[in-house]
Amino acid sequence: MRCVFCGKDDAKVIDTTHDVRGGIRRRRECLDCHQRFTTYERPIVSTPLVVKHDGTREEFDREKLAAGIRISCAKRPVPASEIDRIVGEVEAALQQMNKPEISSRVIGDMVISSLKELDHIAYIRFAIVYLRFDDLRSIRDEINALLREGG
Repeated sequence: MRCVFCGKDDAKVIDTTHDVRGGIRRRRECLDCHQRFTTYERPIVSTPLVVKHDGTREEFDREKLAAGIRISCAKRPVPASEIDRIVGEVEAALQQMNKPEISSRVIGDMVISSLKELDHIAYIRFAIVYLRFDDLRSIRDEINALLREGG
């Protein structure tokens, strides 16, 4: 492993832990400059192509999904670790389905379900885009449904 500080190829592993997102976290120390740094390893497992509502297909992009969730959670008391957890769970579920293609609707349903449990404001923000609420009445109806559920 190349040191991120001095660029030498001699670094030893000090500690290894399994990350909750299905990867491995390694704490390393450079044998030359003695600086410490952390690396993350995640196995590359194929995910299905995402079929969007207009019929186009694209590779699943975990960063794109995380960015969308982050936008919904902006200025909310939602820890970054929770966003990472949702993305990791969605990615793992897609891999376990073992299908070559999956509808974006399936991914959206997983995210919206997680956000509904996590933060109602983030849920509403995501729902406005994902469920294509195009008027205030439909947004109000969704908020009223949340309130009836005890939110």
